Amino acid sequence: MSSHSIFPLQTSDYLLSFQFSSWYPTFSSISIKSTIIRPLSQAFREYLDSDGIFVPEGSENGPAESPPSDQEDEDDAAVGQSFSFPDLDERIRQIIKEYGAIFPKLNFSSPKDASWVLPPSSPLKCTSPSDVYILLKSSDFISHDLSIGTVFEGCQCDPSNPPSYQLELVLRKWYPVDRSREFRCFVREGRLIGISQRDTNFYDFMTESRTQNKILETLQRFWEDKIKSEWHGQQDYVFDVLMTRDLSRGHVLDFNPYAPRTDPLLFTYEELLSVFTQGSSTPELRIIDSPLHPVASRNAPAYQHNMLPMEALALSSGRDINDFSDLWKNEIQQSMNDDD
Repeated sequence: MSSHSIFPLQTSDYLLSFQFSSWYPTFSSISIKSTIIRPLSQAFREYLDSDGIFVPEGSENGPAESPPSDQEDEDDAAVGQSFSFPDLDERIRQIIKEYGAIFPKLNFSSPKDASWVLPPSSPLKCTSPSDVYILLKSSDFISHDLSIGTVFEGCQCDPSNPPSYQLELVLRKWYPVDRSREFRCFVREGRLIGISQRDTNFYDFMTESRTQNKILETLQRFWEDKIKSEWHGQQDYVFDVLMTRDLSRGHVLDFNPYAPRTDPLLFTYEELLSVFTQGSSTPELRIIDSPLHPVASRNAPAYQHNMLPMEALALSSGRDINDFSDLWKNEIQQSMNDDD
């Protein structure tokens, strides 16, 4: 029986090695161009943690109109505390001008579950500070990064001496991504043991043995040449890769801890432990090999359970749930008509 545990020891230093600012400077040449903004104000953290979905004043593109003071007071009373981040707005606009368009994340998490709030033709594409804010505000995923308690959950820490943690906003250059070429790679004790397709759709080309061999060969070589010797932290980690169209190279998207919080996708962590203890020199590749695969969701949108948060009921302006349902259906129909 193997003496190895399913997960390595989780310490604060280990977990912090996966926040964006810890790994990006080392791997920026093989990753997406990005800018890290920190420190962030306590007010910004409070905004992200506040109830409701709304954007800070002045964050939309175009000249801001100043409402009469009485109206302003009424609006503030209606939504509670108001927020405004003019310096951050300006920094975001500068980066958008440099990159063309951006998508945001925090130290660890990105608002992928909120992509539905922006046009589906260009998910996560932000062209104004308000786009950035509404994505972050609509996401359940990013709430993980707002509390020391969740960031270091399961960590072997001294509760009387909590680790230092500083919230950071990351703005990454946006461009269209073919999700069929995204893979998650699992490294345990310095060995690449597993590779999983990230997208849950079935792709015919992925079932070809020649394609699978190409993916395995490229990702193993990419890891050995570009990552293995450059990763100086604990040798247990998970990294996400976007492969080029010809499957000959890769770009690092993210690093994640080898921990329960990181989705093993087409594996379980028990299966990964079994692969590790077998000692194979070649990682195991798992793909969705059939439209009938239990994980396959050819027509289901990703994170569909997050697509209508309860805060959206605020849009009802006092309507009851039936009236709001009718309003929502009309909005969807109008959107469909606009697309035709």
